[in-house]
Formats: sequence, C-alpha cells, structure tokens
Amino acid sequence: MSANSWRPVVAALADDRAREIYALVVLGQSVDAHLSSLSPGKRRRVLDSLQAAGLISPVDGGWRAESEIFRIALAAASTPVRPDGVARFFTEGRLSTYPSRAADRREVLAHIAIRVLRPQETITEAHVTDRLAEITDDPVSMRRYLIDAGLLARTRDGSAYTSAS
Repeated sequence: MSANSWRPVVAALADDRAREIYALVVLGQSVDAHLSSLSPGKRRRVLDSLQAAGLISPVDGGWRAESEIFRIALAAASTPVRPDGVARFFTEGRLSTYPSRAADRREVLAHIAIRVLRPQETITEAHVTDRLAEITDDPVSMRRYLIDAGLLARTRDGSAYTSAS
C-alpha cells in the first residue's frame, strides 16, 4: 500500500449517502431501504466507492464492513520526521521550547549566538535585541542568557555587543 492509501477511504466517506450506507453496514443493519431510495447511478457510485476504498465487501446477498482497511491505511501512512538536536526546540526558526537540561540549553544558546552575531561583528544593544526578537519571544532575557553563558560579550557601558568566541 502507498502512503496515500487513506485517500480513497476519506473520499468515499466524504459523500453523505456513502457515509450513511457505511454506517448501516457497520451497525449490521439492512441497507436495502436506503439503497432503493437512490437512483441506480447513485446507488452504483456509492457502492463502488465504498468497495474500491476497501470499506465494505459483498457477503451472502448483503454487505460486510472491512475494518482492516483502517489498519492498512495507518500502517502505510508515512510518519513525520521528528527533529533532533537543537532543531527539536525550534518551530519555523523560532525558539518554541527552552530546554530544561543544561547540555541542551548550552547547545540552543550556542545555536542562537551563531544566528545573532557573526564572528568579530560588533553591533548595538538595539540590534542584538531586534535580531533576538526574530528568534524568541523574550529577547531581553535571551540576551542575558547569552552573556551569562559567555557566548556574547558587551562593553562596560552596554552599548556594543560582540560574539565571545
């Protein structure tokens, strides 16, 4: 099965009539009355879509629900790649979770320091704050964390910042 094997299932169940028929089959109830209320073309399309999706199969003049299709579709679906390293703390380039482990914090701070300042670059406090605001919701605290970690250095008067590495 392909990673898109869920599509025919969803497409079939997106149709109100097909969903009603499928619900009756799942509940073990007769579908004859509902099917007879449909035009022959609509009846054929509903049954064909449910069968093609693997949701129902004919049995003894009636229909049986095939629940296995859900397991098959889920097994075939691709699982999203989970970020690792410092990437697991960022969402769309912004810090979404500040790490609780010291080793992770050090890595995240080093990553942020590289993004904020190039080696040998000197910028004003306002520029540091602006650059950090693109990465975190609390740029002032992050600036302090970077200084405390020795990744950012500032002049005595606080007017200029450089990378400490």
